Amino acid sequence: MRRIDSSNYLAALEAVRRPWHERYFAMFSSVLGGVVTEPLLMQVPIDDHLVHRGDGVFDTFKCVGRAAYNLDAHLQRLMRSAESIGLAWPGGMAQVRELTVATLAVAGREACSGRVMLARGPGSFGVSPYESPEPALYIIVYAAGVPFMRTHPEGARVRRSRVPVKPAQFATFKHCNYLPNVMMKRESVDWGVDFVVGFDDTGMMAEGATENLGIVTAAGELLFPRMGTVLDGTTMLRVMVLAERLVAAGALRRVGFADITEADVGAAAELLVVGTTINVVSACWYEGRPVGAGVPGPVGRELDRLLAQDIESNGGLRTAY
Repeated sequence: MRRIDSSNYLAALEAVRRPWHERYFAMFSSVLGGVVTEPLLMQVPIDDHLVHRGDGVFDTFKCVGRAAYNLDAHLQRLMRSAESIGLAWPGGMAQVRELTVATLAVAGREACSGRVMLARGPGSFGVSPYESPEPALYIIVYAAGVPFMRTHPEGARVRRSRVPVKPAQFATFKHCNYLPNVMMKRESVDWGVDFVVGFDDTGMMAEGATENLGIVTAAGELLFPRMGTVLDGTTMLRVMVLAERLVAAGALRRVGFADITEADVGAAAELLVVGTTINVVSACWYEGRPVGAGVPGPVGRELDRLLAQDIESNGGLRTAY
């Protein structure tokens, strides 16, 4: 077996360079105390409890026009997620924000995605969180995804997931143990659809692998699953604010939260899928049947337009770098 030490480590790394590394632009590591711009060196210690226990939290945001969109909402949720598992960053949200903006500046990309990961930190291979003497912070800047409707103007196909819905205690914050989400995404790929959605034991709609879903009823109501059982998606909440414009214009009756059954999905005029990367997606096919008229509906199309406009021009929600 080949032995690798400090004399040949970099050469060994170079041998495993792959095309996807070109999509990784910068990484801040509190363990190293700086920003790494060589993808091969973007490493996390194997004994960080984030790696072998999933003991950490994260949040992901998007950047357009050299500005991070809705960054504070993402970081506030990160802090809430961390508190949920008894984890805190010594410098608080203010320092995490400062380091995030600085890392984005080093990457220097016009458009990109950013992910902030707050981990329990290195210290052991055990399960006790108290074996890690201090937390670790990793901030990654990588290539941005493309909003779904730009490449799929015909709309999305959705099926019902067979993966059990996460209990509310674990569904309502973004922790790094994402195995159920991974299995849901695997379903969608294996089934040849774009998204899947879960329903809980009482038959109520939950969420997708990384997305929130909602419906536009035949009566003109935009409804998302009740909070407290699903993640408080930043895109979902922003879309609900923007949708009030459609209420004012008479295009919707109201916007709110509700218990949503599979029968409600079948009777809906529109089925929407929303998320940080995808923006607002019109799902036109559910379980082999058309949703509404079977084409992207007016509410979904307009909300996607309003969100894209908000991302590009809302100075109050844009953090320049």
